Amino acid sequence: MKYIIIGAGGTGGILGFYMTKAGKDVTLIARNAHLEAMQKQGLSVEKMWINETESIPVGAESMESYEAKGEKADVILVCVKKYSLDSCIPFIQNISHKNTIVVPVLNVYGTGAYLQEKLPKVLVTDGCIYVSANIKQAGVLLQHGEILRVFFGVREKEDLKKLNGQLDGEYKAERLLKKIAQDFKDSGIDGILSDNIKRDALTKFSYVSPIGTAGLYLHAIAGDFQREGEARELFKTLIREIVTLANAMGITFEEDLVERNLKILSNLPEEATTSMQRDVIEGKQSEIDGLVYEVVRMAKKYGVEVSAYERAAEKFREMEVK
Repeated sequence: MKYIIIGAGGTGGILGFYMTKAGKDVTLIARNAHLEAMQKQGLSVEKMWINETESIPVGAESMESYEAKGEKADVILVCVKKYSLDSCIPFIQNISHKNTIVVPVLNVYGTGAYLQEKLPKVLVTDGCIYVSANIKQAGVLLQHGEILRVFFGVREKEDLKKLNGQLDGEYKAERLLKKIAQDFKDSGIDGILSDNIKRDALTKFSYVSPIGTAGLYLHAIAGDFQREGEARELFKTLIREIVTLANAMGITFEEDLVERNLKILSNLPEEATTSMQRDVIEGKQSEIDGLVYEVVRMAKKYGVEVSAYERAAEKFREMEVK
């Protein structure tokens, strides 16, 4: 299948690197210096946990150049920040055919449902990824840890029938989704076709939202959360508030998310930070709306108290005013 990956940073770039290395048909969509570097010298990944760098040639184009070719994609992995999502929609529409499957792999919960409304002619799943990586410099990604896991799936069984509008659409979609999972696994990616993606995506959100919120609120790094103290306690409190919100939404978890997320955190280098922290500190556009403010909005909608998130949101809004 022909894969297009929109975004070539710590999510899309990493997926594209390993899938290309495995011989899959992948084109990374990027821009500016990062795109130019990949076209000239390939993509390099520095693997911190083994102190090793690997470089390979990759297919990389801009939206404009790919669209001009008139080619269509079988699978589109959307790996941009939430604030860039709307700008990708016309491109996705123009490179999709009637059987294209769109898999959003973003930090913010609810992205798939949002995209499906904008893209009614194709099947849009939900998805999430576990990876810690970022762009170190143009053409070079820094992967902090070995974990690389993707969950994806349809929100409702009924969604499968949307594909192609045919009677066999449900079965065709199932076959294609299983093929995507196999392509991930062939590439050394732990690709999991979820039968409860709402729960699995919210499970991921229960890590990335609290760690980003607490990290920015206390200017903390991974090492601060790995030790007993204020940062670790705030992280745990925020996770519990997400669980309370999920329960109000009718979503229950089969495991203790506090223990689960602390285990994930324990495997990170002490100096690791989140992309939201880095973006806010550097004065860049960030995902603070989807990772923090949206939690407060959802809590009001479902009548749930999230006092720690409310305190953080108030502080962040004051920072934005300054």
